[in-house]
Amino acid sequence: MGLRPRKGLGQHFLVDTQVLDKIIAAARLAADGRVIEVGPGLGVLTRALARHAGEVVAIEVDPHLADALRNMFAGQSNVRIVVADVLQLEPSSVVAAPYKVVANLPYYIAAPVLRHFLEAKVRPERIVVMVQREVAKRLVARPGDLSLLAISVQFYSRPAIVATVSARSFYPQPRVDSAVVALDVLPRPALDVDPACFFRVVKAGFAAPRKQLRNSLAQGLDVASAQAGQWLEAAGIEPRRRPEELSLEEWGKLCQTVCGEVGTSHDKP
Repeated sequence: MGLRPRKGLGQHFLVDTQVLDKIIAAARLAADGRVIEVGPGLGVLTRALARHAGEVVAIEVDPHLADALRNMFAGQSNVRIVVADVLQLEPSSVVAAPYKVVANLPYYIAAPVLRHFLEAKVRPERIVVMVQREVAKRLVARPGDLSLLAISVQFYSRPAIVATVSARSFYPQPRVDSAVVALDVLPRPALDVDPACFFRVVKAGFAAPRKQLRNSLAQGLDVASAQAGQWLEAAGIEPRRRPEELSLEEWGKLCQTVCGEVGTSHDKP
């Protein structure tokens, strides 16, 4: 097609068709189901999705690739190519609910895309993404190794690694292996707290992740260390612990304590 992978867009196209079976199985598609594919690339996954779903909306930011894809799927009525930056697109504007999301995500956009769909007005039922293996491990991490990304994902879903994928499965080959992660999106957030306030507190806690939580929380919320320590003790959390050690439930208790005193923010974190 006279096209080359664009390094600036992190384009590594899936070319190993054997990997498709694992992705399709993880997506649990229905013959009348709807699916959004982010970054269809050369259409390898798009074609497989179209065989198992009633409607496939492929969102591609590269207009040259989008033109090639439109020609490729010209005779396929259940495939629609949309040229857009997915982060600027409300999912409900291109597909009706219920829907699922399937994507092979470049590293630099993986976290924003997941947050975008998990915080959308109409969230998907299930998300199946292929990401770098190290990113996949971060998504499913447990207390002791948690990150802001893990907490953001686990607040809205239950993630699990379903397969690992060799770098040889892509063109051009990336430097690292990948993994397929399935996210069962919860009907409501895992905790009964205000999401904006919750992420404000969690983001503050990870402002200086190598410091003790009392100090990183104080720095992130711009309060005295003594105040941060009081909040932590009120929530039943040892102030000298580090942010990656707290469970999702402990972050919830801390959020309730902090927001009860400083009020909640309705701005996006």
